[in-house]
Amino acid sequence: MTGPRLPDGFAVQVDRRVKVLGEGAALLGGSPTRLLRLAPAAQTMLTGGRLEVHDAVSAQLARTLLDATVAHPRPASGPSHRDVTVVIPVRDNPSGLQRLIAALRGMRVIVVDDGSTVPVGQDDFTHTHCDVQVLRHDRSKGPAAARNTGMAACNSDFVAFLDSDVVPRRGWLEALLGHFCDPAVALVAPRIVGLRQPDNLVARYEAVRSSLDLGLREAPVMPYGTVSYVPSAAIICRRSVLKEVGGFDETLKSGEDVDLCWRFIEAGARLRYEPVALVAHDHRTQMREWFGRKAFYGEAAAPLSVRHPGKTAPLMISGWMLVVWILMAMGSGIGYLASMIVATITGRRIAKSLSAVEPEPKDVAVVAAHGLWSAALQLASAICRHYWPIALIAASLSRRCRNIVLVAAVVDGVADWVTRNGNADDDTKRVGLLTYILLKRLDDIAYGTGLWSGVVRERHLGALKPQIRT
Repeated sequence: MTGPRLPDGFAVQVDRRVKVLGEGAALLGGSPTRLLRLAPAAQTMLTGGRLEVHDAVSAQLARTLLDATVAHPRPASGPSHRDVTVVIPVRDNPSGLQRLIAALRGMRVIVVDDGSTVPVGQDDFTHTHCDVQVLRHDRSKGPAAARNTGMAACNSDFVAFLDSDVVPRRGWLEALLGHFCDPAVALVAPRIVGLRQPDNLVARYEAVRSSLDLGLREAPVMPYGTVSYVPSAAIICRRSVLKEVGGFDETLKSGEDVDLCWRFIEAGARLRYEPVALVAHDHRTQMREWFGRKAFYGEAAAPLSVRHPGKTAPLMISGWMLVVWILMAMGSGIGYLASMIVATITGRRIAKSLSAVEPEPKDVAVVAAHGLWSAALQLASAICRHYWPIALIAASLSRRCRNIVLVAAVVDGVADWVTRNGNADDDTKRVGLLTYILLKRLDDIAYGTGLWSGVVRERHLGALKPQIRT
């Protein structure tokens, strides 16, 4: 785990969900979960789970904790807004563009008109308090090309990409720029929330389950992590690194933001998701366009699987955990007994892997239970979302399969409802459990439809292939 040296004064804080084992000898957590053993000298540097960089040794330990995903950055300060140029790709959304420009008071802005029917003119921004430059594509080339055109016209150290249907909340820029104190960070993204007060069921669902809202927890952005990508509706990039990786892939009709994140990571850069920074998005809340947008997102999986093999896997699961749930699903006494035997073996394997730090039996039990539950949720989600056409056929042919699919649909829906309801504002009316499950199933059907159509079009099954770990 190497990278550019972190500056003095930079601090990291161990995630509160990380378990401390062996009286501080090891940390268990992160995403994916791992065991990080600490040398005695490293243990003394952590005070209340916090470490501040003051020399080369503490800088290396801080980098190790960050890269192990067991700690989060606490930078002292960051670049100025004067170091940032905002690029706005737009097509036929003059009202949204004006609304966004009004929220960017005092900033340098490049508007890229991607073939709007009524061209965006320089005179449209005469009375704004921004330094606005307008560029135009005579015909639409897509948002990726529009962003690249804007980037090419920038000369600042950082470039912020904001879509014309978003509005940043107060303090968004300062919260994001701080992360660039780490010279390894190439991209930082805010949390995206709803712009309007929800006025129908779909809007209330989107308020807690939008595909753009990645939740309340800060996280590194990395494949297989809790945040595997961030949407390009609102991101800030280090321009030099963005140029090195070639900008956005203009050949992708969707998923160009996911592709960019993963190319950054493959180049050795770090990416962060910062939910303290808020950007509001004008969600699609009419049923037809909402369903179509979810399918559109699903279509990106197959092209991405061609470019990034393995990273679009519907689930990443331990083979032992998979066997436990397959045996449980058999529904017979022999199946239940065999699943308990395999679960016991799995627990013993976990205990053996933790033996160096002499964990308490309860710690082993908690880790094993967490692993089993996580595996169950992954399987339930994959059955209902990625593999629903297969699940539907199986359910129509077998009563046992029908029961399994029904249980998966309920478990996935209830667990998601419990988790996501915490994402809504206090004044937002919650969606009832049954209604939520029905909308979640429609959400999954739409995404799965797009996924399978993309697989057929690309003639590539990578987006359907699970990652099974030994």
